Amino acid sequence: MTTNRPDSSPLRAVLLGCGDLGTRVGTALHAKGVDVTGVRRTVTALPPHIRGVSADLAAGPVPDLPADLLVITMTPDRRDPGGYRTTYVDAVRHGLEAVLRAGTPRRAVLVSSTSVYEGLEGDLDETTDVAPQSDRPRILLESEALFHEALPHGTVLRLSGLYGRPGGRLVQRVRDGENHDPGRWTNRIHREDAATAITHLLTMPEMPAELYVGTDDEPASAGDVRGFVADELGIARPAPTGVQTPTGRRMRNARLRAAGVELRYPTYREGYREMLRAEG
Repeated sequence: MTTNRPDSSPLRAVLLGCGDLGTRVGTALHAKGVDVTGVRRTVTALPPHIRGVSADLAAGPVPDLPADLLVITMTPDRRDPGGYRTTYVDAVRHGLEAVLRAGTPRRAVLVSSTSVYEGLEGDLDETTDVAPQSDRPRILLESEALFHEALPHGTVLRLSGLYGRPGGRLVQRVRDGENHDPGRWTNRIHREDAATAITHLLTMPEMPAELYVGTDDEPASAGDVRGFVADELGIARPAPTGVQTPTGRRMRNARLRAAGVELRYPTYREGYREMLRAEG
């Protein structure tokens, strides 16, 4: 996909909810010559190559936002159902309205979550039917439907657990000797790889599919991950407590890989080793 419009001016990208993940995407798009705007309540933390628009998407009104490329990466202020609805329904609706008033983006990616697979076990992917019973994943599905109603050609990326920031909770729990339910399957993707996936779906030559699971190549038991981190730290592996037999879901990323996405951290080993090395 070219990064210029027919008049040879750069493509315009709008990032709604431009936090850590959105900023990573914006930086990657800027490096490709795209003109990038980030929309969030406080814009002072944005790097200079991302033009900031200060707006409360949940409350509105939001100024018109012309976009060739649209990225929606929302983070709720509260983890209760009310916080989810405000963020993933109200804010997404207002943001979409502001973008569509100025035209229809060529490409759009909404970041959702693999929590919509709540209650399911085994190998799961984009073809798996989901019917979560809890409020939060049901609200995420409502957000996905709202997005696809507004932009039928848009792409939903359901990300598994993000990691890669220094001082993560998992590392601290290993230091504290915690190893509860070590048999539980876990799924993750490094923040850098999540940003790479979003950028690729926005700029790949062919149109992306309407849905992808964003996760790394290897689901792993919680106990295996904690044991690896302990080994890297040079401390004793924490003693297991709770459920030790395999249980839970294993997310699969074959469709994302087939789209041409390359992962810098294909498993937790590469990701946590690099993160711990950076922490010293």
